Amino acid sequence: MKVLSLTEPFATLILEKKKCIETRSWKTNYRGELYIHASMTKPSKSDLENNELMFLVENKGMNFGNIICKCNLVDCIYMSKEYVENMKKNSYQEYICGDYEEGRYA
Repeated sequence: MKVLSLTEPFATLILEKKKCIETRSWKTNYRGELYIHASMTKPSKSDLENNELMFLVENKGMNFGNIICKCNLVDCIYMSKEYVENMKKNSYQEYICGDYEEGRYA
């Protein structure tokens, strides 16, 4: 079984079904089940100061160092300028939970 490590609060956001798309700088051909691991890395200062983001995990404990859920990787999409603009306009909660920049992957 594959495991994807994410820093908090992003792993917990997936567990809570408030985040469905993970963004990365690299492409993967893998499709299928994988576990989500909340890394031991503490949240960045900018994430902690992002009130919109932290509101989504308010009153939820963070799960540092644990495998917290299982999910299904169904696609890997190159983020074009149009894709990023569409996410910002139509899926704002998802948008604030990732690094949506042209040239990355979702």
